[in-house]
Amino acid sequence: MSLYSAGVEYGIHCLLFLTDEKGDGREASVRALAELQGVPQELLAKVFTKLAKANLVVATEGVRGGFKLARPADEITVLDIVRAIDGHKSIFECREIRGRCAVFEGSAPDWAVSGTCSIHSVMLTAQKRMEEALAQQTVLDLARRVGRKAPPAFNEEVIRWMDNRRDGKTSASGSNG
Repeated sequence: MSLYSAGVEYGIHCLLFLTDEKGDGREASVRALAELQGVPQELLAKVFTKLAKANLVVATEGVRGGFKLARPADEITVLDIVRAIDGHKSIFECREIRGRCAVFEGSAPDWAVSGTCSIHSVMLTAQKRMEEALAQQTVLDLARRVGRKAPPAFNEEVIRWMDNRRDGKTSASGSNG
């Protein structure tokens, strides 16, 4: 079982399509983003509601409206996206097993249960480090990684595909989807 929901993955991918490796923004509808990535539109609509509530995206008006980033891509961290969609999740829930040792016969001594549980302490440190790592990565960082990996024509093909959807066309010529 994963810690974060599929909505987090969908949200991150969508925000990558709303920018490029230069940090230039673009807008797209939830419908187009769902179709582009093959993800459920209903779920993506809920994700965008959460992203908008967290001021990570803003709705654009008009016939060709959709969403765009609410602030520059280098100011939106992966942790911002995770928290907007899934809230604050702990990776561990201490169940205070240390006080249940059979040797204690139902009455744990103070030394066994005082202070933070050693196991919980390790997990709190892990959580802090994971969140620090997510906070250090921005949408622009990820877009640049994708830009280095993808062939140069990919970005142009995505833009053409999305423009065709905005213009009411249902397929882009020369596009593989």
